[in-house]
Amino acid sequence: MAERNRAKDTAAKFVTADWFRAIGPKVFPPMHRAMARLSGGRWHPGATIVLTTTGAKSGQERKTPLESIVRTDGSFLIVGSNFAGESHPAWSWNLIANQEARVLYGGVDRPVLAALLEGDERAQAWQEALDHWPAWQDYTDLTDRTFRIFHLVPAD
Repeated sequence: MAERNRAKDTAAKFVTADWFRAIGPKVFPPMHRAMARLSGGRWHPGATIVLTTTGAKSGQERKTPLESIVRTDGSFLIVGSNFAGESHPAWSWNLIANQEARVLYGGVDRPVLAALLEGDERAQAWQEALDHWPAWQDYTDLTDRTFRIFHLVPAD
């Protein structure tokens, strides 16, 4: 357990570093998309899912690799941390505009419905998210923005 906590602490220091937050949004999403495409969606390290949304303004399909919390009921939680940036990630605006999306997970692409969590539901999901990836807490020290959390429920 101590080894796992040390690894998570090291990861938190890494992902909150200024240099990582500067290059991360430019380097990691394209890399994750390429890995997901090459592996048929079975392997994209550092991202659990590839979320496909419809662009709120463009109406075009948008694919975003994301870390997520996979729940035992087949649903997912996603956190709009955006590398602790000052603005919400584009995919979160897309989900607010159109709750229908798709998730590529484990090589299977499935339709989902997204719900923006608020109040007690958000608080419970936030704790679940921190249990999964504690570095999100460290990100909150870097921005005044409250991260959006969505619950993605299978639509089929």
